[in-house]
Amino acid sequence: MSRYRPAHLATALVCVFLGLASATSLAAGPVPDDWQAVREQARGQTVYWNAWAGDTRTNGYIAWVAEQMAETHGVEVVHVKLDDTSTAVSRVIAEKAADNLDDGSIDLIWLNGENFAAMREHDLLYGPFAETLPNFALTRPANNPEMVTDFTLPTEGFESPWGKAQITFYYDSDELRGDSQEVKSPPDSIEALLDWSRANPGRFSYPRIPDFTGSTFLKQALIALVDDRQPLYAPVEESDFAKVTAPLWDYLDALHPHLWRGGRQFPDSGPALRSLMGAGELSLAFTFYPSEPAAAVADFELPASTRSYVLDDGTLGNVHFVAIPFNSPHKAGALVLADFLLSPVAQAHKQDLAVWGDRTVLDVAHLDDATRRLFTVDANNAAMLAPEALSRTLPEPHPSWMTALQEAWQSRYVAR
Repeated sequence: MSRYRPAHLATALVCVFLGLASATSLAAGPVPDDWQAVREQARGQTVYWNAWAGDTRTNGYIAWVAEQMAETHGVEVVHVKLDDTSTAVSRVIAEKAADNLDDGSIDLIWLNGENFAAMREHDLLYGPFAETLPNFALTRPANNPEMVTDFTLPTEGFESPWGKAQITFYYDSDELRGDSQEVKSPPDSIEALLDWSRANPGRFSYPRIPDFTGSTFLKQALIALVDDRQPLYAPVEESDFAKVTAPLWDYLDALHPHLWRGGRQFPDSGPALRSLMGAGELSLAFTFYPSEPAAAVADFELPASTRSYVLDDGTLGNVHFVAIPFNSPHKAGALVLADFLLSPVAQAHKQDLAVWGDRTVLDVAHLDDATRRLFTVDANNAAMLAPEALSRTLPEPHPSWMTALQEAWQSRYVAR
């Protein structure tokens, strides 16, 4: 949401503690293969789930999950609300440095990308566990490799998928701009977006870096602008960063003067971008949740004239995951929670536009008829993106590119 926040602080602390033991024994925990024993051990536990809390729909869904877990499994779920996932990653690093190997403060983390890469590299995660979850098979990972791949990295069972994201643009088809020309043909490429912004100054923006949605926009633009994408799928240190990214900075230098508030200020997040659209300050925006515009229309946050689309060459997409820190004291409860998040009832509720609208990771086509009907999409909401449009998904670059781009953006547009 890969939400799945940046890891500047976490990366720095990893470097600080790099001299510590390179491998850590996993704290004693349940035997995942004995699922009945896992459920029995989980009952009565309190699971501290560290998760991004920047959107009311997300928070509402997690609150519903907590209610279901208490009623069905006797597990209390506490949502530890984060602005930045790297805060939780840093806490696990600090606990390892303090030799706290079995009584950590975090039981489950919502993460992916560079946060997962940092934790996995330095033995901060419990596992492998994902393949032992009874509901994991419903994702059919053999046919859907994105369920076991995180920003090019194999998850190797140390993460469990629970949602899908993809950049989706949206606009108000009734909005009148400048010369009274209607927004009927929104820009269909990154290059066309620059031309559109020049013709419609102040009507587009992207979230301030290091916000995840804003950072993903940088990657989307970079992928579109480079002649050779291959370096983006290897560690950034293997490439000439300045040379590879030069087209991106030229592009942003040209784009920024035509953004909302002249590019001197940026929205804080994707939800803030949506609010600007609802207030009529923008005519074009984007989100990492394809169903978000339709859900906002249903909630009367955006006008019924809102329409969604992806760029002609596709847009970046990924799967977001949950993981269990190596020193979680409530691993059984965390396992049961991760499995519940993959259950058809939890996945269908999450995809409901009235709840969140986050896409399911289950292979719906291979569910039984009754279960498949739980995932029926409201075809009457014109803001809902057609499912076939999401087939044009671009894979995420190697996680090291995210941090490098964030730091370069900050240096270029903030520090000067």
